Amino acid sequence: MSRFDELASLAGHADRKQMFGYPTCVLNGNMFMGLHEDSLILRLAGVDRAEFLSRYDAALFEPMPGRPMKEYVVVPPALAGDDEVDDWVRRSLAYAEQLPPKKGKKQT
Repeated sequence: MSRFDELASLAGHADRKQMFGYPTCVLNGNMFMGLHEDSLILRLAGVDRAEFLSRYDAALFEPMPGRPMKEYVVVPPALAGDDEVDDWVRRSLAYAEQLPPKKGKKQT
């Protein structure tokens, strides 16, 4: 089982989807964790995000240079393999549980 699969198992009730060819975890239509290239990304609430960025000298996720996704952080590689990241995955899931469900796309 890959590390992403292990972390995704912490959010057993979340849906797993592919986005841009990479695995993600989605709750009520809101992505909260995923892989992008070689990086693990997490969606965090404001206070948690500020703590994460300062504690780990991490960066916001930028899928394209100069286009940050303000709620998402890139997990440093050393942390991604550490059990400490489990708590951050749980925080990410808790944040997703508070977000309003996204409306489904209309079928045409």
